[in-house]
Amino acid sequence: MNTVLVIAGPTAVGKTKVSVEIARRINGEIICMDSRQIYSHLIIGTAMPDEETKQMIPHHLFGSIDPGTHFTAFDYKKIAEKKIGEVLNRGNIPILVGGTGLYLDALRKGFLNVKSDYGLRTYLRKLEKNNPGVLRKILVDLDPQRAQKIHPNDLKRIIRAIEIYVVTGIKMGDIVKENRQSDNTFDYRIFILDRERQELHERINKRVHQMIDEGLIEEVQNLLSSGYPTTLNALNTIGYKEVIQYLYGKIDFNEMIHQIKVNTRNYARRQIIYFRKIESAKWINLSKTNQEDVVDQIVSEII
Repeated sequence: MNTVLVIAGPTAVGKTKVSVEIARRINGEIICMDSRQIYSHLIIGTAMPDEETKQMIPHHLFGSIDPGTHFTAFDYKKIAEKKIGEVLNRGNIPILVGGTGLYLDALRKGFLNVKSDYGLRTYLRKLEKNNPGVLRKILVDLDPQRAQKIHPNDLKRIIRAIEIYVVTGIKMGDIVKENRQSDNTFDYRIFILDRERQELHERINKRVHQMIDEGLIEEVQNLLSSGYPTTLNALNTIGYKEVIQYLYGKIDFNEMIHQIKVNTRNYARRQIIYFRKIESAKWINLSKTNQEDVVDQIVSEII
């Protein structure tokens, strides 16, 4: 079975540098596994690999989707598997790099080919707005097993689970089982990079200031002036949504910085929780191991 290396972990942990060094050693090509770096024009706020890095090692799918495009995990699965096959056909090793656990699940387990019903979603959101907590109760009635697996505050996933049941008449868990591939085309070798919490938080805070210095506010202004509406899913991204609030006068500069830091730290925590569910993954603490040893360890287990 063809080996696909996966380098995952929370935001700002240091995935890019490690993956580039590994790619150098094993004739690897890096494929985006990040639901925000997949979009074009979102460069500074997503910490997109720079052009110099891309020239060192082939990078694929980064910045490949227009922000105005409705892009799902199912869409990602299709283009990522195609790109993985192309890399393997060249005799090289595909290296998936990113922090989007849902994308990894889509590749490893198969995904739900159930199209979104935007009218239904709009109705459900209004229902929740008028009666907070009602969608959670509905999901418990419709699919109690799925409800147990979704955090009560995760409105996006609650709506998706209800939507799937309404559209198909089948519980989400049953559809997952039906779509799960019995034998994967690829052998995903998964490594999760992590750091001590204080160090990770310091790296996140530093990155936020760096993004502002590099021109994040100007990047958002350019996106809006190019005609991209603030309601786009792509712009509902940490960093971008806070800057939009600042530009519209809803928060001041210091509050914008504070919110980006807090929201990014919370996001990193959710990423870590998500990745902990992957039993086959090997965790590496970058706070306790230098980068060279990390690269040596991963390379030794791949080649």
